Amino acid sequence: MATRSRRSANDATATLLMVGTTKGAFVFRTDDRRRWTMSGPHFRGSSIYAMACDARGPRPRLWASTDSPHWGANLATSDDLGATWAVPTEALVKFPEGSGLSLKRIWQIATDGAANPDQLYCGVEPAALFQSTDRGRSWSPVLGLLEHPHRRQWAPGGGGLCLHTIVRDPTNARRMLVAISTGGVYRTDDAGRTWRARNVGVRAQFLPDKHPEFGQCVHKVVHHPARPERLYLQNHWGLYRSDDWGDTWHDIARDVPSDFGFAMAMHPHDPDTVYILPLESDMFRCVPEAKLRVYRTRDGGGSWQALSRGLPQEGAFETVLRDAMGADAGEPAGIYFGTRSGKLFGARDGGMSWTLIAGGLPPVVCVKAATLAAPAQAATRSAAAAHRATGSALRARGRTGKQVAATQRRSSGARARSIGKRARTSARSAR
Repeated sequence: MATRSRRSANDATATLLMVGTTKGAFVFRTDDRRRWTMSGPHFRGSSIYAMACDARGPRPRLWASTDSPHWGANLATSDDLGATWAVPTEALVKFPEGSGLSLKRIWQIATDGAANPDQLYCGVEPAALFQSTDRGRSWSPVLGLLEHPHRRQWAPGGGGLCLHTIVRDPTNARRMLVAISTGGVYRTDDAGRTWRARNVGVRAQFLPDKHPEFGQCVHKVVHHPARPERLYLQNHWGLYRSDDWGDTWHDIARDVPSDFGFAMAMHPHDPDTVYILPLESDMFRCVPEAKLRVYRTRDGGGSWQALSRGLPQEGAFETVLRDAMGADAGEPAGIYFGTRSGKLFGARDGGMSWTLIAGGLPPVVCVKAATLAAPAQAATRSAAAAHRATGSALRARGRTGKQVAATQRRSSGARARSIGKRARTSARSAR
């Protein structure tokens, strides 16, 4: 279980878990993936549907999308692993005037590759893609998607009309794939100027035409940078794989109790290993048989195995949402997920055995993991030390007048004694 210790990491690496809930954000940290410390809730009362760690700069920067019922959606940053957060006084992500659209929620935050350290993306509701080329200081919509002729026919799913998945091609800076509920999968090959629907083989169970060009309710898409053309897709009914960047999709729902679900996570080291967490149906969105089980394929979807050691197998009416599963870069990989009942589970052995990291959280909607190397930790400790020093100075300035007066009296007395001592010494010397 997690504790609220303020101990800093000093080993070669540390693992960070960023957990977004409907009532704020939590940051968990560990040096050994056995004992975790927790900070939070940050942004109390706000829904945090997206978090990210950008490790491309001199020190890691955390991002969080804040969704306040009073102040709307915004982006916050932290350069000291969540000790402090900067929130712009005015929202930076905005639709153009005259578009007739207003920002409701930010569903995804994604970084670009190391070759473009200042570039970020975010997916929002209503469905659109925004881009920043200055590390998040300013944002603009990708007009090729915003003005797509299909937009008028996209319809909101149960969670709204949201662009929730962003998949970059590490070998081709001009290619990107996004997923929209309910719009389906779209891909650009010309850096966002034009977008084409890529849903051949993906069914829309809820439509009269089960295989339309677009309109599918895609829940999640993942891939591995070592084999970027191979994509895995969790659909609203359906589990698929593509080996051609989404041009065609093939059903891989074998050996699973249901092909309905939301969450999907890629193994960090193996492009053939993927994790899902099936739910019973769209009418009863809890795990099948009230048994909490993660399913893993190690052969690209050819077969799936249940991973349940350490997870409740009786009376577990749990739900895991689309962004509430993640993996760290450890060896072996750590796999994590959070539930709508506020439980956070982790496995530090690739999913073979699970432990409860935290319980009693608000409903979990986002889980992101990051592995921090020693240089990043050192920079973060320096930032945290500066923050503590600033806090100490502020506290000193905030002392009561009586304390200040007492300090001044002590200082004055010390100076008087020192002057008197110097005078007596001078007099003896003169004699």
